[in-house]
Amino acid sequence: MEQLVRTFLLKELHGWKHESALVEYLDRYSSVRKRLSFESVPDQSTLWRTWHQRFEPELRETIETAARSILIQADRADVPIPRQPPERSSSREQSNSEEPTQQKILDRAEDITEQVSGIVHPAFSLCRGERCEIHENAFWELQTYLGLHEALAANEGARSFLYESDRSRTPLGHNHRAHLRDLSIGRIRDMYRDAVKRIVDRLSETDAFHRAGLVAIDITEEDPFTGDREGHENEIIGTKEKNTEYAYQWATIQLVGNAVPLVLDARPVRKGDSRREIVEDLLDSAQSLLHIDGVLMDREFDSQHLLESVSQRGLTYVVPKRMYSSEKAQAKRLLKRGQDYYTADRKLHLGKNEWHETTFVYKRKENSERTDYGQYAVFLTNAPAGAVREYSYRWEIESGYKSIKRFKAATTSKDFVLRFFYFAFACLLYSIWRAVDLLVQVILTNEYKCSPVVTAQNTLTLLQKRTGVG
Repeated sequence: MEQLVRTFLLKELHGWKHESALVEYLDRYSSVRKRLSFESVPDQSTLWRTWHQRFEPELRETIETAARSILIQADRADVPIPRQPPERSSSREQSNSEEPTQQKILDRAEDITEQVSGIVHPAFSLCRGERCEIHENAFWELQTYLGLHEALAANEGARSFLYESDRSRTPLGHNHRAHLRDLSIGRIRDMYRDAVKRIVDRLSETDAFHRAGLVAIDITEEDPFTGDREGHENEIIGTKEKNTEYAYQWATIQLVGNAVPLVLDARPVRKGDSRREIVEDLLDSAQSLLHIDGVLMDREFDSQHLLESVSQRGLTYVVPKRMYSSEKAQAKRLLKRGQDYYTADRKLHLGKNEWHETTFVYKRKENSERTDYGQYAVFLTNAPAGAVREYSYRWEIESGYKSIKRFKAATTSKDFVLRFFYFAFACLLYSIWRAVDLLVQVILTNEYKCSPVVTAQNTLTLLQKRTGVG
């Protein structure tokens, strides 16, 4: 079995679609055949039956994921590879067919949105009991409606929704909020993870989505809170800028790179939550959904204990390092020598006789306005130094936050559960939009490009109308 697994790993590394190419390769290169312990080249039909009939789907997926990870790690180390990793291609071949019209896109988007909403919304439940006059889907339609309109609160939104909905009964604003406040943080997170799993399972049916990828972890803040926070000091906490302002904070983990940017999980940040605790919690969720290749985080996560925890999972990381006196001194030496790039292996003390091994990578910033050591950025990574170039993908989580905040219903309530639900549901709307866009692109062009062809407004409008009947 090991011999055959290695053989098909070779096939996936080269990206050959048919076994005939594998047979030709083994016939041509006797050294490879010998290393795979073949006395003679197996025939094509035998290989086909092995892959399609003998190998279980889980084994096939494992081989495909392993090949992708090998390609990515080799590419990071600047080792020649037979092909670009599927989700890291610098450019995609243009389709020979004509570009789909906007009407075709909208028609497909309507069908796909109905399918996705039918998959996702059953994951959410208010546990209201039986014989309720207002159908539960009306609550999710109202929440989506609020996301369609910037800075729209529940009371005003519920009145407008009553006239625009085709339902005979819809929830009032206070009723809507009351049911959401009855949820718990844990319940909201369970429902969210279930919904995202359903999205991932649906996308996995396409060749354009792989259950593997690079992720970014970050913390976002709501607008500064200006009211009285008495009794809420553990929830309305100091901002990351270390000033006198306070804000609600939420942490997320999102697929980045050339993958569809799904928000895999979200959680609140309370006073006393350590960055390590947050990262481990989010990685637990993400790794239960798919294979993680590596993690990108900003400099607030440059704790050696946190980075050791990531390494212990077998994951790579790239994190900017805060510059202290020793880093500033090194940057000054590089500036004096006119050196743009420098790496150094280091050991970070964990306590007692334990150390975390990492690499410091100094890079001169392009078009920097600084004339001193500030021209340099310092990164920490446990991957080959070339992985630092992947840090540019982290901006995608920041870009995602802009859309997510746009989809979030407005509120002045200090209820922590309600606030978190509004944020989590906005993350879900964002993920549904990007999932619908991928499915529409695959149907119309048989490929996926990161730039969406379906607008968020179109998706949310369709979603608000298609969350169910009753």
